[in-house]
Amino acid sequence: MKRYLRAVARYGARAVAFGQHQAVRFGELWRRSLQVRVVVSTLALSSAVVFVLGMVLQNQITDRLLETKEEAAIAATRDSVAVAQRELQGVNLSADLVRNRLQQALNKLTSSTPNTGTVSSSAGTFEPVLATPQPYQGETMTSVGPYADVPDSLRHFVENDQLSVQIHTVDRDSGRTTFLIVGAPFHTGQQKMQLYMLYPLSAEQSTIAVVQSTLLVGGLVLLLLLAGIANLVTRQVVRPVRSAAQAAERFAGGELDERMVVVGEDDVARLAQSYNKMAESIERQIRQLEEFGGLQRRFTSDVSHELRTPLTTVRMAADVLHASREQFPPGLARSTELLVDELDRFESLLGDLLEISRLDAGVEELAAEYIDVRPIAVRAARAVATIARTAGTEIILDLPEDEASAEVDSRRIERILRNLLANAVDHGDGHPVRLRMAVDGEALAVTVRDYGVGLRNGEAGLVFNRFWRADPSRNRHTGGTGLGLAISLEDARLHGGGLDAWGEPGKGACFRLTLPCHQGVEFHESPLQLPPPDAKVPSAVASDVEALGEADAMRVTVGEDVEPELEPPAPVWEEAR
Repeated sequence: MKRYLRAVARYGARAVAFGQHQAVRFGELWRRSLQVRVVVSTLALSSAVVFVLGMVLQNQITDRLLETKEEAAIAATRDSVAVAQRELQGVNLSADLVRNRLQQALNKLTSSTPNTGTVSSSAGTFEPVLATPQPYQGETMTSVGPYADVPDSLRHFVENDQLSVQIHTVDRDSGRTTFLIVGAPFHTGQQKMQLYMLYPLSAEQSTIAVVQSTLLVGGLVLLLLLAGIANLVTRQVVRPVRSAAQAAERFAGGELDERMVVVGEDDVARLAQSYNKMAESIERQIRQLEEFGGLQRRFTSDVSHELRTPLTTVRMAADVLHASREQFPPGLARSTELLVDELDRFESLLGDLLEISRLDAGVEELAAEYIDVRPIAVRAARAVATIARTAGTEIILDLPEDEASAEVDSRRIERILRNLLANAVDHGDGHPVRLRMAVDGEALAVTVRDYGVGLRNGEAGLVFNRFWRADPSRNRHTGGTGLGLAISLEDARLHGGGLDAWGEPGKGACFRLTLPCHQGVEFHESPLQLPPPDAKVPSAVASDVEALGEADAMRVTVGEDVEPELEPPAPVWEEAR
């Protein structure tokens, strides 16, 4: 028994799982297919209409059959009343003769088939019952025929001299039989009599059953025809729409010469013509934009290259002046120093413009190799050591103890980290800047966290725009060109990774670089979260090492000539704790 119950439970679970799977598949098909929705909706509405129509027709046919049967039964009952009244008219029924005389009258009514008790008439076969209130053998009523089959409610109306009709079902040896019973009172002199005519409804029930089966079969056939018609009509509409969707997808995928086939002159044909006109217009504009973009990139590249020669000459003259600045008056010496600084910035701007033009043209190549990224972070921190010392900012590196290897272009990654660190120093207001690195086998992530002014709402998506500045009036330590973060974003995308930002006013900002460990292999999530864990730490307590959670960090001392070891020493603040 237990084995049987376990088998039933197992098959029941499988059936439930199969039903759930089919429900999910149907839900997906319902959401994605207009044709399925139209056909199913048409079937549902048609089923409701067919059901209502079938019920109305069945009720109308049933009512009409019963109405006809009732009219014929009442007419036949009145004829039978006249016959019984003639037979019993003027006869004084005594207690001894009452039953015999009733039987004789009943035989007269059924004279065509006196042995069966049933006879045919215009209303069909019937069974007559005669009864009188005359007591007989202890009974209050004397009757002949199946008087017990007459319901009490009908007897009550007939006893009050009312002709009444009622449908009643009787249990007999042959089975349950439904009768249309007509009861009529009449008088024979001083004697009250009752005549009941029981008309079987078997023929009418058979007719109604045939009508029901006919309506059911006709309704199913009608539903199938409607489903087929809805499917054909929907396909005529959906097929051009699907064709348009496929053409639009191919057009969006870069096949700008993709067009729809125009057939006929109907609404779908006009839709195809409108789509083709739109595609031609978009293709023309895209070609123009591509040509304009190419000209713009070529112009930027040409101008940058052309500026190299005069810039070199100006640089040589400026270097000569700068070397002799001690012989100049103080004002002229200062002007010489400013000239050299602006020339440095100008050269950096030209380099960034050339880099942007190459990235836009798609001619940049990735020289990736599988290396440890930790030394790259150290070199980037060392590159911004001078501006960090000027700003009074300490750079803290939180690097993994084990190798953090990934397939990267070291030159580009160092440029990204250098730009992020310089940007953090610029906006850190002298608070420490923390670089953190983590790797999980699929991706490598680096975050650069500062505790400065932060970013206002909506600015996190603007920081990577070219030449965008959150506060143009703010003093900068690096004299940046406004292209560093834009180039960094393009370098990250070239690696197949991403660069995103977070910031809140008064709580600083955090930039996160995420790269795949192997080129061409997608990663699911970044090893470091954004916003960072210390997102709620205000800038006012950023100088507190415990607030930063630097339990295992490796600190880079600004201005140190020798790069720190990659193996992190014991935390310098552990003893202070």
